Amino acid sequence: MKQKQTAVVASQREIAPMIYDMWIETDLAAAALPGQFLCVYPRDRSTLLPRPISICEVREDAAALRIVYRVAGQGTAEFSHYKKGESIEILGTLGNGFPVEKGLGKKVFLMGGGIGIPPMLQLAKALQGVTARENIQIIVGYRDDRTFLKEDLEQYGQVFPASEDGSVGVKGNVMDAVAGGRLGADVIFACGPMPMLRAVKQYAAKQDIPAYISLEEHMACGVGACLGCVVKTKEIDRHSHVHNARICTDGPVFEAGEVDI
Repeated sequence: MKQKQTAVVASQREIAPMIYDMWIETDLAAAALPGQFLCVYPRDRSTLLPRPISICEVREDAAALRIVYRVAGQGTAEFSHYKKGESIEILGTLGNGFPVEKGLGKKVFLMGGGIGIPPMLQLAKALQGVTARENIQIIVGYRDDRTFLKEDLEQYGQVFPASEDGSVGVKGNVMDAVAGGRLGADVIFACGPMPMLRAVKQYAAKQDIPAYISLEEHMACGVGACLGCVVKTKEIDRHSHVHNARICTDGPVFEAGEVDI
């Protein structure tokens, strides 16, 4: 159930250059699913629109959730200055999340590129205990050796990093890490930039395995009313009656074969 509320910042720190890690105390955490997101509202109303940020982790007592975000503009720059105890206006939880049940007991790829890495943490936690640790293969792509969340992810599965400059793991991207490690899986969950998701979709089709991809897109309303974030689909959308879907409400997670990217 979507709810707009004023929550409280529990903590915040910079974990890599321009990458911030914030815990938010909110009762929305109790219902949060892996792959869902929040809309965070800047206090500066001149920025107009909220910023969609994926949920990275839910605290064990389900009383707080974690977001990890990159400073990319005025809104996120404002968020980076928030301190413990300050209020933060959020709308959540939004989106459909990853279909965790599709990966239970199977050999899985959890693939994250850049700021698409954070949602992989709660997904890995959800799979833990039902899926053998060696079957949770977490493939993450970084620009260089300034990694983030790598140690967190290593608690829940095997981590295979890649970096553009070769300073960490395999030189290249997440697909290079798959090839370099001769890895295989029964199902893929992925989040990252569009070129990465296209490569994941192609790989999944070639291997004849299902892939569930979380699409990143600029959003305006966050609740499906404005049609500002759409993706072409095979099926006709019930809302607009054309071949598209609203990423904020019908997604952000889609089966790769259902969307035209």
